[in-house]
Amino acid sequence: MKSRAFIFLFFILLLILACKSSVGDNSTANSNSQINNILEKEIMILIKTNQGDIIIKLYNETPYHRDNFLKLVESNYYDSLIFHRVIKGFMIQGGDPNSKNAASGKVLGNGGPGYTIPAEINPDLFHKKGALSAARTGDNYNPTRRSSGSQFYIVQGQKLTDAELKLYEQKMGTVFSDKQKEAYKSIGGTPSLDAQYTVFGEVVEGLDIIDKIASMECDANDRPKTDVVILSMKIIK
Repeated sequence: MKSRAFIFLFFILLLILACKSSVGDNSTANSNSQINNILEKEIMILIKTNQGDIIIKLYNETPYHRDNFLKLVESNYYDSLIFHRVIKGFMIQGGDPNSKNAASGKVLGNGGPGYTIPAEINPDLFHKKGALSAARTGDNYNPTRRSSGSQFYIVQGQKLTDAELKLYEQKMGTVFSDKQKEAYKSIGGTPSLDAQYTVFGEVVEGLDIIDKIASMECDANDRPKTDVVILSMKIIK
């Protein structure tokens, strides 16, 4: 009887351990699922300016740029800076900390947080209208195309025809994908910047505000004569 009781208790113990192991596996699976959901979620940022609101989403395919931008947003780094370089039909650029309360006529564009970010140039992420991209210094000084730690630009660009895209392909020695061609023909962009700068997000609401800012009168250094101020940036989801 004692031998049978021992065997029975041993069997029960194994059953309990198996159940615990099963629960642990499910818990780990659930945890991994939650982490994957967080990583797959596209983070949205509200940019409030004195010319209107812009909502952008950050790409998960460019994690260095995504995480750096989020860090700066959460620290209110961009609040009160201006879009210091605006070129109609091309792009609007901001993120220079020296632009905060900058005097009229002050030359801007050289400021940053004191570090750069490794390039994350992805052929699937291109310069269609509304693309959020990282500014950087030229290839002569920056052959690895590292991005500015804080300066960014948002593409306005222009709509292009098949013939114009063909010329770009010949000049750049590349072939645009069907997705690129469709975007450049339907909403526009700046294909000449593709494979040169890191694209790490895009505008999902407020393209009309990009057009409005791009149309403002600028001085000889492409700075709007009426400051376009970033009032705040915040994560909205």
